[in-house]
Amino acid sequence: MWRPGFEFEESRPARLYGYHRAFCIYSHVHRGTPEQPGLVFGLDAGGSCRGIAFRVAAMRAEDTRRYLFAREQVTSVYRDVMKPVDLLETGERVEALCFVVDRQHAQYAGALSFERQAELIAKGKGSSGENPEYLESMVRHLEQAGVSDQALSDLWVAVKARL
Repeated sequence: MWRPGFEFEESRPARLYGYHRAFCIYSHVHRGTPEQPGLVFGLDAGGSCRGIAFRVAAMRAEDTRRYLFAREQVTSVYRDVMKPVDLLETGERVEALCFVVDRQHAQYAGALSFERQAELIAKGKGSSGENPEYLESMVRHLEQAGVSDQALSDLWVAVKARL
């Protein structure tokens, strides 16, 4: 949400139903290594998730899709699917490309304890940087988007205590 990495026409607050944001993926590339995995978010089955929908110009759609596949599918831990999302400001429903976690993938961590999440995040470092920065960015950007997530804020406090 905070680092789309592609050109877009507009962004809007949106909600995806049927999936929730969770620290459920062991990161072996971007925020960790196979020897010292980090932990990153995935859209896991159940619930709903508030986020940002980006509208891309038709002439850039295929390039944007290729860029996202290259970035998000490094280890094929996600399934790319088209899902309906509700734009929160207008109530309009649009189709959006979403990367949902593949629960059968070896990097699927499932529901880890709070302590295990904090431990992995505090130690993780990969090609895109340190795992604590990833969590801090998510907390900060959710707050800027008006999304309150006390569990993530608590996790950030626990991770900072371990640094």
